[in-house]
Amino acid sequence: MAAVSEIGNKTLVCQNPHSFGHFDVWHRGNPLESPTCLLFLQVSMMTIVTQIMDACLKPLGQSSLVSQILGGVLFGPSMLGNKNILGQTLFPVKGAVVLETVASFGLMFFFFIWCVKMDVATLMKTEKLAITVGISVFAFTLVIPTGLAILLRKYATMDSSLAQALPFMALSQTLTVFISIAVLLKDLKVLNTDMGRLTMSAAMFADIAGFTLTVIIFAVLQNQSGSFLTLAGLLLSVVALFLAVIFVMRPAILWTVKYSGGGSVNESCVVCIFLLVLLSAFISELIGQHFIMGPIILGLAVPEGPPIGTALLSKLETICMGFLYPIYLAVNGLQTDIFKIDLQSLWIVGLILMVAFVVKICAVMLPGYFYNLPMKQCCVIGLLLNGRGIAELTMYNMWIGSKLISEQEFALMVASIVVVNAILAPIVKYTYDPSEQYQTGRRCTIQHTGRDMELRVMVCIHNNENLPTILNLLEASYASRESKIGVTALVLVELQGRARPILVDNQNQLHDELRSMSCNASHIENALRQYGQQNEGYVSVQSFTSISTFETMYDDICRISLESGSNILILPFHKRWEIDGTVEISHRTIQTMNINVLQRAPCSVGILVDRSILNPSPSLLMARAAFYVVVFFIGGQDDMETLAYATRMARHECVYVTVVRFLLFGEENSKDRKRDSDLIDEYRYYNARNRRFEILEELVKDGIEMSTCIRRLIDYFDLVMVGREHPESVIFQGHDEWSECQELGIIGDMLASPDFVTKASLLVVQQQRIRGRLVTHNVNATPVPNQRDQLLHDVPIHETFSPSCTISVDKYDKM
Repeated sequence: MAAVSEIGNKTLVCQNPHSFGHFDVWHRGNPLESPTCLLFLQVSMMTIVTQIMDACLKPLGQSSLVSQILGGVLFGPSMLGNKNILGQTLFPVKGAVVLETVASFGLMFFFFIWCVKMDVATLMKTEKLAITVGISVFAFTLVIPTGLAILLRKYATMDSSLAQALPFMALSQTLTVFISIAVLLKDLKVLNTDMGRLTMSAAMFADIAGFTLTVIIFAVLQNQSGSFLTLAGLLLSVVALFLAVIFVMRPAILWTVKYSGGGSVNESCVVCIFLLVLLSAFISELIGQHFIMGPIILGLAVPEGPPIGTALLSKLETICMGFLYPIYLAVNGLQTDIFKIDLQSLWIVGLILMVAFVVKICAVMLPGYFYNLPMKQCCVIGLLLNGRGIAELTMYNMWIGSKLISEQEFALMVASIVVVNAILAPIVKYTYDPSEQYQTGRRCTIQHTGRDMELRVMVCIHNNENLPTILNLLEASYASRESKIGVTALVLVELQGRARPILVDNQNQLHDELRSMSCNASHIENALRQYGQQNEGYVSVQSFTSISTFETMYDDICRISLESGSNILILPFHKRWEIDGTVEISHRTIQTMNINVLQRAPCSVGILVDRSILNPSPSLLMARAAFYVVVFFIGGQDDMETLAYATRMARHECVYVTVVRFLLFGEENSKDRKRDSDLIDEYRYYNARNRRFEILEELVKDGIEMSTCIRRLIDYFDLVMVGREHPESVIFQGHDEWSECQELGIIGDMLASPDFVTKASLLVVQQQRIRGRLVTHNVNATPVPNQRDQLLHDVPIHETFSPSCTISVDKYDKM
């Protein structure tokens, strides 16, 4: 039991230390008398409400921080907590200490995890523009808002508590905390864009200056005696803590991983790191600093990425980011009482916040002007750097605990964080669309590429298992003296243990550093180099490594394909076939990545479903074995692009291409069929004497007959090629109801289904969309020649010529 009494503006709680138990409802007791039961109910209610508010506000473009703070405000004195019955029942004063302790524990590990993600080495290599922007933002927001606060204290009427707090509130606008900006960018899904990278780099440098300023201010506040020696001792103790973390704790962690874990992070290593986090927090409080300082320094000292950073994130990220972090935000909302804000204080603080907001944007525009950065981009970066978050909330809690600000100023600053973030998110989403840069209006397809022009292919590789099939596909694309191939490879590595996505040019990256980022990247680089050497003079190879989350990796993919001028982009499928025929999902978010690329890609796109493990065919590159390709042609622009790609493959001396065209019974006179027939006649004409290219025509009445025909033919081929989308037809009736993977289309989904037993790999092709529309068709951007002999110049000399034949086969196999 606890007794609560009011003395002035303070509340005293007397708790019986010998009262451990409570009576349950069956014994007419109140379980909420127990601090443990009360904590369970408080955390459960806040979590449920914040999740519901997040689900409601996310469609409106709001970040998770806004919904989680508002979830706490809902229970606080500003809303439901204003009623004494609800406030004293769910959130009584006697339970505040336990709840705040749990929230502080989560806050400590939240900062530690985010600092582990921070790549200090990459920070030191940041470009000059980001450094200049960071310094400019810090300097201007330090001088102008603080100067305005001093003027307002002198000339404006305000109460004494606001006059004392106003300079500190202005100084708080100087902070541009990297963690707060990173959380905002992640919520807005622009973390992987060029603008997101520049914003994070600038925030890193501004945060270094802001963190130093915060340490000095906190040391001055702790020096209540005013003694210079005490102040010097406080600052020197911070330096000593920094040195202890770098030269004692960090080596201890590395030694534990090396000798106790055998080079990997086991349970003992994780427990050791947890203990060091707690110890560093205790030492921070011991030397007069806030307890989060030690975990922040320790997090920066711990190596990011695998193995340590990745292991820590796998252990802590879900519980910290998804559970403890929202609790801390909700507790801050719970402590906010907007009824204590008066209008006089509101306009004074609002003026400073508005000036700081505008100054930060102008501070980005000034260096952006000298570096020729577009003003629209400068404005968006300035908006993003105005983002507020958990670091600012922590500072305001520290100030209210030190009596620097009152409950009124605390409520004002919490409200400002909510308002600023609520305004920022929709504005940034409305003004900045990363996919706009990919809408060039230029045709980048195989169909519209001349027969003797360079074919540019971009391949995205997730793991080494897909390399043989990808190399066979590249070799089948036929590189020659007349028609060269430019290959751009992008190795996809999931971002783990890091906060900042990285795009690496493998040609300019040191091999040791590359291997530390991805064990697959160096093997893939060697395989591509060997492919280039086998086709020396005809093939150029360039490779990159993208280390990012799969949800945002589409931006790197689209940007590189645009800059390289690729005609087709090959993506991996999110499912993997095992040698026993079972199918496993390698990574579910790869499917989301593929869908985003299909919607935004500046060129044609192919999704490769690799089944080579079921039927390991000889290497087309090394063994020069026969490679059999089939195109299932139904109609539409995607099938035309597929046919154009397969026709180029037929020029390779070891590739045999069969085009199976499905004709729907009863639509002999349709316009679509006549258009497709004209196109196929042109390709037949171009391959008139190529015996490795043939066309079959199948007359079907419905989708069942088409499926039966495909099952009968498919096992004769190594690679199946189909278009993703087709014109509406009765052929697809029934198939669309069972479609699971929308990125493959109806036919592609059927062929990639585990129920469709085959050993052939599958390539599903989508022709480039220009502003959401298909490009008009044309064969190789070259008119059909009038003289048949002119075609001989387009066929390699080493090919054997024979008359091309057209075979019509019905469902009864009658010719």
